[in-house]
This record gives sequence, structure tokens and C-alpha cells, in this order.
Amino acid sequence: MRGRKPTPTFLKLITGNPGHRPINRDEPEPEGDLRDPPDWFTPRQRILWDQTIRAAPPGLLRLLDATLLETFIVAKSLHEDSAKKVAEYGAVIRAPGSGVPMRSPFVGIMNQQAQVLGKCIAEMGFSPTSRSRVKITARKKPSPLGKLKAMQID
Repeated sequence: MRGRKPTPTFLKLITGNPGHRPINRDEPEPEGDLRDPPDWFTPRQRILWDQTIRAAPPGLLRLLDATLLETFIVAKSLHEDSAKKVAEYGAVIRAPGSGVPMRSPFVGIMNQQAQVLGKCIAEMGFSPTSRSRVKITARKKPSPLGKLKAMQID
């Protein structure tokens, strides 16, 4: 993919489409709220899932976002586990056999998962910066006049 990511349609509509680029009027709107965690989650991951679902604004996370949220939860639990290991054993350990000081492998795991978390957070609108660009409106059936307005071409 070349260049910057395209601006999401809802942002174009909110900001009045300052770039005057064409708006995708046929963009799909995912349905269904996320509720239950996957069966394969660990008990701790289930807790993290429930906390995340409760913390997210209503209507933000949809069924289509399940894989992204699963990735976020797994990364969060691995990051948490690695951070506990670093706290327990330290960031520097002795290499088996030689006893030479080396970085704990848990530091690498923790750093990797922090990168995954950062990407997921930005994609889902969980950071203050990305959240400032998200607008969720109550979904209601459009009136006939609303349908006409939606059909207007800019």
C-alpha cells in the first residue's frame, strides 16, 4: 500500500470533506455488537475481553471487529504475563551455562506485544488521539427525507 491511509468516510462527513475527494456512499456498515469472548480464550483473557467490551463506547465494536479485538486481548495478556516475568526475574538475566548477563527473553516478548497493542489501539479508536476522530451516533431508521439527503451527490 502506498502513501497515507485513506481517511475513513465518517471522518470525511464529520469534517465536511476538506479534501473534496469522492465519498464512498456504498461503504458497508457492520452490524451486531460484540458480546461473548471466543471459546478458546483463557480465563484471564475472558476477563480482559469483558473489561474491554464494557469500557468501549456502545456501538464502537462490531462483529466484524472480532478478530482485531481477539488480537488485542491476546497481545494484552501476553504483555501482562511478560511484564510479570520481568518484574520477577529482572530485565537482565544470566545466560545458562556461561553466566554472562543478557537481556531477558521476556523483555522482547513484552516489547513485541506492546507494538501489537499500539496498532490495535489505534485501529479500534482506543487511544485519546484516535478517539478524538471517532463519532458514534445512535442508529435509527432513516426517514424518507433522510434517505433523500443521503442520495444527494456532493
